[in-house]
Amino acid sequence: QNWTRGMSYCLHSESHLDTGPIYVRENGKLHVVNQGAGGIQNVTPKTRPFRLFSRGFSVELCMNREDDRARRQRTDHFIFTYTKEGNLRYSAKSLFSLVLGYISDNVDHIDSLIGFPEQIAEKLFSAAEARQKFMEPVTGLRALQKFTEAYGSLVLCSLCLRNRYLVISEKLEEIKSFRELTCLDLSCCKLGDEHELLEHLTKEALSSVKRLLLKDNSLSDAGLRRMTAPVRVLKKGLENLLVLDLSCNPKITDVGIGYLLSFKKLNCLDISETGLKDVNAVIKRIQMQIGLVHSKVPLKEFDHSNCKTEGWAEQTVLQWEQAVMEAIKPQDTLRSRTAALHFYGKTHRIEEVVKCTLAEAETKASGNLQFYKEKVQNCHLSLQKEVAGSHELKNNKKRALAEQERERTSKQKHLCLTVEDWDLLNTY
Repeated sequence: QNWTRGMSYCLHSESHLDTGPIYVRENGKLHVVNQGAGGIQNVTPKTRPFRLFSRGFSVELCMNREDDRARRQRTDHFIFTYTKEGNLRYSAKSLFSLVLGYISDNVDHIDSLIGFPEQIAEKLFSAAEARQKFMEPVTGLRALQKFTEAYGSLVLCSLCLRNRYLVISEKLEEIKSFRELTCLDLSCCKLGDEHELLEHLTKEALSSVKRLLLKDNSLSDAGLRRMTAPVRVLKKGLENLLVLDLSCNPKITDVGIGYLLSFKKLNCLDISETGLKDVNAVIKRIQMQIGLVHSKVPLKEFDHSNCKTEGWAEQTVLQWEQAVMEAIKPQDTLRSRTAALHFYGKTHRIEEVVKCTLAEAETKASGNLQFYKEKVQNCHLSLQKEVAGSHELKNNKKRALAEQERERTSKQKHLCLTVEDWDLLNTY
């Protein structure tokens, strides 16, 4: 009681000050001092709720839909596997794989790869290929050019585009970016004489081509003249060509065969189903000037089995082909509509594309005009036969050289450059 009296006295004496309510804790309980009555009341204080933000504050969680790659990278940081017990287990990827994935996502921003290690560059190419970076029209071409400039034949050493004219038309610039190809198969593509890809064959980037297959491409003498102009005059272009297939091009005549005589390194030549007028004269001419012999049996070099797509970009070419095939799929619905209309008698029957069996039968019936070098085919002969026939070969070579000099002197007028040849050379 004395304690309460003293407290109330203090309160009354300092009533002029607005101190607010006074709380006193006694025996583990909180009491408030009543200033008016001078006593203590057992009252639990009303505490206001604590607010971090005002009532009008709101939070909205926004996700950027365009930044899907960033969210994928978060999950790509881990490798998820299952244990024998069936439990999910995850482990973090190495720093090398993370950096490789980041660079492959931004491969189009690389300035140059010249001098970069080939082993790491191959992994980088495969990572970008798995992300289909080379499928993009602009950035894919730019990235592919960086690889071809630095590694050349490692990216692609052999390219087979037989019956793939749509791939050529859709990815022409990407195909032209390949360098140091040794084998190129463009058979049955109907390119014609003025196609950009045929003009690209004469560039220095494809001077390494040793095997060129141009079967059934609607070529004529004018196309052969353009292809051989750098070789005939500048000794550049397809000067290293060893195997050439020009079969099933009926517009090629005896004049066009004369342009092929500039390929001195040819080992195999196929001119079956061309528009030759004097076949015997052409055979003798090829044998005397190039040293190729007419083969009575079809050669394995022209069965189109040796030319395949090989290199880092093998899967890239397959991706291009699959994309083209998917673009053609809607045409199947058009076929079903025409079939339905034909069933109701509203349209005439549409004939399908003629198969190649008739053309192959014609080639077999007309004969085979394939040529080869005896040195390549008869390398299995014994040493005794070579020594015995060496004297005859020397005499034949002397005669052949004498005849070649006579033909060169007599045919210089025919091999002189025309105005069109000079126009072609000015373009290089």
